Amino acid sequence: MDLDFLPEHADFRKEVRDWIEANYPAETRRKQDAGETLGKEDILAWHRTLYKKGWLSPSWPTQYGGTGWDSVRKYIFSEELARAQTCQTSFGLGMIGPVLYTFGTPEQKEKFLTGTMTGDIWWCQGYSEPGAGSDLAGLSTRAVRDGDHYIVSGQKTWTTQGHFADWGFFLVRTNAEGKKQEGISFLLIDMKSPGIEVRPIITIEGGHEVNDVFLDNVRVPVANLIGEENKGWTVAKYLLGHERTGIAGVARSKRGIERLRELAAGELADDAQPLINDSDFRRKVAELEVDLAALEYTELRSLASESSGKGPGPEASLLKVKGTEVGQRLTELTLEAAAHYGAPYARGMGGNIGPIGPDFAGKAAPTYFNMRKTSIFGGSNEIQRNIIAKAVLGL
Repeated sequence: MDLDFLPEHADFRKEVRDWIEANYPAETRRKQDAGETLGKEDILAWHRTLYKKGWLSPSWPTQYGGTGWDSVRKYIFSEELARAQTCQTSFGLGMIGPVLYTFGTPEQKEKFLTGTMTGDIWWCQGYSEPGAGSDLAGLSTRAVRDGDHYIVSGQKTWTTQGHFADWGFFLVRTNAEGKKQEGISFLLIDMKSPGIEVRPIITIEGGHEVNDVFLDNVRVPVANLIGEENKGWTVAKYLLGHERTGIAGVARSKRGIERLRELAAGELADDAQPLINDSDFRRKVAELEVDLAALEYTELRSLASESSGKGPGPEASLLKVKGTEVGQRLTELTLEAAAHYGAPYARGMGGNIGPIGPDFAGKAAPTYFNMRKTSIFGGSNEIQRNIIAKAVLGL
């Protein structure tokens, strides 16, 4: 691994930090500080600000709009985004984008890549089904060839931001014979097509982030097939490698631990002893920091590998497992710091009780509940351990 910080990197960090401070949308920041849910336009405001600067997608090749930064600059940039607690950009940027420029036809690249970068095309992912989550290859949504179209019928679930989406990337079964993985194809589907219905799923913290998507004889042009028919599993695995690397969230967890220490040191009730004085709590925070440091070095090795032209390998599964576990433990400790002020229905989840306790406490329980999903989506952690055992340990 060759990731040395030079004086020029310190200059770059200052440039990024100053620019974010000057350009992050004020209304988006206000909503975040107030604990309000961000809508599509709030996310797009930041997305388009980064796009105009040319900093939207550092990991993309330069010919498709990437920055051309080295691994160190990419890492510094992610750290500064986390430090400033910026919102995420649109869902498809790090997911379908790499698939399009790697597997897409020239026509597909021309049609979709620019719109994805500008924010004019908002994507959702149609992978999981009610009977096919961890065992994704067991999906049953069917696509039957009819001339120049596929006729698609089935149901997808846990579709993140499907209620915002203009387009979706879907895994469908085009062949029911042989191995399950060998009969899957990867289709791009216009979410405004007749026969598509999106129904909200309200999660335990009261948010609407995910959905059920029903497809009833939806006509999809064969031109929207990515790669070869029945070879979509290869494309799907490639996309999941990028997703799992991103799920690790090292930079944001680092900022989260810093914030947790600040809270535990002085933002609790005036008549209480700072929680950080409790030796058991300090031990748990220290153990979390050690695990996060190890995870950070693994991510740095992965970045160095990518900078040499290699795509995400089995280390993506390592990052996914440990990253989600660290993130969940962080929300648990934050909820512990909030104590009774973090009662789930006290504030922000439909209750009538006004603000109580420290400001951070109202977000502690909803964030804790929302983070439960991270060890399941992107391939459950149990499945990832099987991948690690086979691809890394050779078992």
